[in-house]
Amino acid sequence: MGKGKLAKFADMERYENVFQYPYSVIDDVPFLMKGHWREMYFHNDNPIVLELGCGKGEYAVGLAKLFPDVNFIGVDIKGARMWTGATQALEEGLKNVAFLRTNIELIERFFSEDEVQEIWLTFSDPQMKNPRKRLTSSFFMQRYRKFLVDKGVVHVKTDSNFLFTYTTLMVEKNQLPLVFRTEDLYHAEGIDADTRKILSIQTYYESMWIERGLNIKYMKFLLPHEGPLEESEQEIPLDEYRSYHRNKRSTKETAK
Repeated sequence: MGKGKLAKFADMERYENVFQYPYSVIDDVPFLMKGHWREMYFHNDNPIVLELGCGKGEYAVGLAKLFPDVNFIGVDIKGARMWTGATQALEEGLKNVAFLRTNIELIERFFSEDEVQEIWLTFSDPQMKNPRKRLTSSFFMQRYRKFLVDKGVVHVKTDSNFLFTYTTLMVEKNQLPLVFRTEDLYHAEGIDADTRKILSIQTYYESMWIERGLNIKYMKFLLPHEGPLEESEQEIPLDEYRSYHRNKRSTKETAK
């Protein structure tokens, strides 16, 4: 039998690679590493890449192994899940990956201007009912601009037709530079060397979705600092399936 939640939380309290700042403490405890992640934790000048909604942290750990000259930070509020990746990183001595347990709505409180080079959004909840909660929405893109370098890279990897279509429309509406886009990542042509490397990383849930015959979609675009960001008004068909442990929360057939 695996460890229970309480035991995992106890572990993470002493993990040197985990920083926990949920809503309950963020207003009372300032984050002293904001703007100083490289000097205070990573002790190098390498680029910083965030994985927002990292779940068990498998992807952040996988990226850290593939790109040892890049610093990765997995962010999620689900501490019991994050324990898996944090534990693996410690056991394998990976010094270029850390984990931040907090609500993503607070993400700009932990990073300073131009401190982050890239963002990964891997299998985010599509939030079909609430556009303000979608991690590729203009609302979140405005947050990312506060700490992402000008024309920083945003990666989106998803099984959701809804989220992928929504993100495509958002990129088109705001004329964001699109680097690469495919609706079937594992059978796409013209993939660059770095993108091809990520094919070797498959999370537990991703493997399940592939076995179910779902295409994995991937998009890579740039986020300039200049220009307004607007939402598309186009209606999008809701996903017809239910992802693992993810409920379809609306009886409508489409959403914006």
